[in-house]
Amino acid sequence: MKKKKGTFLSVNFLLFLFTLSLHGQDPWIVPVLTLDIVFDGMPDESAWKDCTPFPLKTLTPVEGNEPSEKTDARLCFDNHYLYLGAHLYYEDRDNLRAIGKKRDYSGMNTDWLGILIDSYNDKENCMAFTTNPNALRFDATVKNDGTVIEDNEPINMSWNTFWDARTNIDEEGWHCEIRIPVSTLRFQETGRDVVMGISIIRWIPYLNEMDIYPPTPYKWGNYSHVKPSQFREANFSGLHSKKPLYITPYILSGFKEHYSLNNSGDAYRYQSEPVIEPGLDIKYGINPNTTLDLTVNTDFAQVESDEQQFNLTRFALFYEEKRVFFLERESTFDFNLGGPNTLFYSRRIGLHEGEPVRIWGGARVINRTGKWDIGFLDLQTAKFDDLPSENFAVFRAKRNVLNNYSYAGAMLTSRIGADGTYNMAYGLDCNIKVSEDDYITLRWAQTFENGNPNNPFSLDPTRWMVSWVKRRDRGFAYDLMSTYSGIKYNPGIGFQAFEKYWVIKGMLKHTWISPEHSKIKEHILSSQNYNISGLAEDELLSWYSNLQWRINLKNGTIGFFTGVYNYEFLPDTFHILDPVFVPPGKYHFFNSLTSIYTPMARPFYVIMNLEAGQYYDGIKISPELTPTWNVTSGLELSSFYRFDRIKFSGREQLLSNHILGMKVLYMLNTRISFSAFVQYNTAIDKVISNFRFRYNPREGSDLYIVFDEGRNTWLEREVPTLPSISNRSIMVKYTYTFAL
Repeated sequence: MKKKKGTFLSVNFLLFLFTLSLHGQDPWIVPVLTLDIVFDGMPDESAWKDCTPFPLKTLTPVEGNEPSEKTDARLCFDNHYLYLGAHLYYEDRDNLRAIGKKRDYSGMNTDWLGILIDSYNDKENCMAFTTNPNALRFDATVKNDGTVIEDNEPINMSWNTFWDARTNIDEEGWHCEIRIPVSTLRFQETGRDVVMGISIIRWIPYLNEMDIYPPTPYKWGNYSHVKPSQFREANFSGLHSKKPLYITPYILSGFKEHYSLNNSGDAYRYQSEPVIEPGLDIKYGINPNTTLDLTVNTDFAQVESDEQQFNLTRFALFYEEKRVFFLERESTFDFNLGGPNTLFYSRRIGLHEGEPVRIWGGARVINRTGKWDIGFLDLQTAKFDDLPSENFAVFRAKRNVLNNYSYAGAMLTSRIGADGTYNMAYGLDCNIKVSEDDYITLRWAQTFENGNPNNPFSLDPTRWMVSWVKRRDRGFAYDLMSTYSGIKYNPGIGFQAFEKYWVIKGMLKHTWISPEHSKIKEHILSSQNYNISGLAEDELLSWYSNLQWRINLKNGTIGFFTGVYNYEFLPDTFHILDPVFVPPGKYHFFNSLTSIYTPMARPFYVIMNLEAGQYYDGIKISPELTPTWNVTSGLELSSFYRFDRIKFSGREQLLSNHILGMKVLYMLNTRISFSAFVQYNTAIDKVISNFRFRYNPREGSDLYIVFDEGRNTWLEREVPTLPSISNRSIMVKYTYTFAL
């Protein structure tokens, strides 16, 4: 008997809701600490005996087995802290690896233990706290239930907060204690009960093994261990939130120098200025559900430079946010419209064409109450070159609907200049979980600005997106999406990789998990297709289609092999790098991409990529090499090299570009580190250097010494002749946090 499609979907949806009701377990009861603990990295006090150890199971390389090494990890709390204590045993102590000491070092070549906490128990977001045998502290936030959406990573490793770790190493293995202040965790109280989602993870690099509690299926691939929807609910009965007040003043001093054209434009003049600036950040817990952040004369001098890129596409380049002020619960402000496109892109604030713009100050409020997530952000910037002083404001609201994994929401943004210019936008969206792994997303946005008709009943200032995704990496999965960007749509605080177009995209894949005895972990066969139609041209502009085979070995080796077909219609000349260009016309071409990752759990590993094949009416070859070497537990060397060579024989044009980057990271201990990052890009004929010294005696207190330099390498490429140094600065920044 043939079922109607509507009936089939309804039955599936009801079965899904029924499954949710059966999936839950009684919360893990976390005991209250009644005896003293000496926070020394050795959880051997009597108090720990009242805590139940977590029964970990393997996640990789084989799911669901008993761990190869014994782990005894226990959790408890008191009025001030959550404590995680663990004995991480080794049958052969020589297999232990202790590499990395710097704050937020995230290598896979060292042992580590972590706790992930979904403090609001919203099944979407969590905080991660991990340490290694050297007692380093690594923390991060996870959004979107640990799901990669449109190539956007769900983990943000630039986020930092207040907590501590202590460790010991002996002949049995290593031991640790993690202490997280209650004031660090924002959560909801229901009577005496506070329910959070928790997960405990141990990484054993010599086996490429991850052990986890609660036992989690590997069906979501490499992000299966960071999915709050799979965490065990834990009851912290009697826990009461704190109202933290952190006051963090800073002082910045240093010296800047640069060259700029004189008024007649026939020579460069040298300019220098001393810098002495104070600033202030304040974090206050207004109530258990609401956090207020205030900032005055915001500075990001300590942020590492962006990695250089060479753009061979018609799309704008996207750079990730690294500035801490914008990172806490950043998922609240997420409004993705397909790919990197988004209604709110925080790098529009305080940056202009890669140059920093002074932020006079502002405020951010984050609230989680019941099923509501609410965020508000307002910042004022100073005048910069041709930009007036501007006010940036964002309001975001989301509410859970239907189930814990679905929401509906809205966003408002405004960018108002002191000269009367303005750009306003609103967005409406919903993300609905319709079955165990299927999600439907609908988003609608419109923008309004001075000089435009601003007709809300027109599609001209409109952008919409609809997608249906099966979020899993086992068996059959898909990602179907369509999006439209009107000819007047211009998000003033957003990111738009391309303009005035309509996209249809589809991705299909199938993952095969290999038997336990096999050296192969999984095979993945996938195909991605999308086409871009231009609204102005009313014609297909681009069609991309690939077929990819990926193989993951249990020792950590990864291989990608991809064949690609491209169709491109250029209504105008495409300028790549002067004097190389592609003339208007229609182009069909094929190329390939091969990628090899050697095991990252080893002290030395390499990532290799090779793109080769046709490129419009020419030939392109682009090898890329990224080796990393952990020389000692405190010294890491890494480099990056990419070479792009494009030859258009019919037009006798040749382009060669080199990007070379070198990093040195020296970690004396968990408090003192030094890093050097030097890059050379022939596309801009410049060497960019960034050197940073950091002394971090405790969270919230830092001394940074930062040296930045931009050095021109081809002085005669412009008239007048360029100076050898385009910019140089040395800054000393000291921050100290008062916890009240």
